[in-house]
Amino acid sequence: MGDHRLIIMRHGKSDWSEAGQADFDRPLARRGARDVPRMAAWLAENSLVPDRIIASPALRARQTAEAVAMEIGINADDIKWDERIYANSLTDLLGVVSDGCSGAACVMIIGHNPGLEALLEHLSATPPSLNEEGKLLTTAALAILDYGDSSIHGSKGCGKLLHLLRPADL
Repeated sequence: MGDHRLIIMRHGKSDWSEAGQADFDRPLARRGARDVPRMAAWLAENSLVPDRIIASPALRARQTAEAVAMEIGINADDIKWDERIYANSLTDLLGVVSDGCSGAACVMIIGHNPGLEALLEHLSATPPSLNEEGKLLTTAALAILDYGDSSIHGSKGCGKLLHLLRPADL
């Protein structure tokens, strides 16, 4: 078997221009719509195409997941939407990992901070590095964890961080 991978992606930059808009309904900003396909293209170029995408149903995450799917040739109808990713607690996200990753070699989870950062810090065997501004997962950032021969699971420190890529790195 071998090469079990979990890809964690934060949604692209969101648009805050509409005052009073519900958080759930906030769309991607122009920069987010530009960054997401570039990040997805990098995944494809590096043969890191997930078998399964699980995403938050919030609009900016939905648009991110659909753009990733289009770029890497996955049918958008195959994306699994999970409310727990929007709920954003580490416990909820570990539930998504344990429920959503069984039987898959490469799974991608698309969602929000601070939950995804907490998930990455929990799963990574080594502390992930921050960028110059002291941020971990900037918008549209990707973290790829390698589980080797073992299936993807949520135990602390179980994944080897292969890549932490931010749009500014491309």
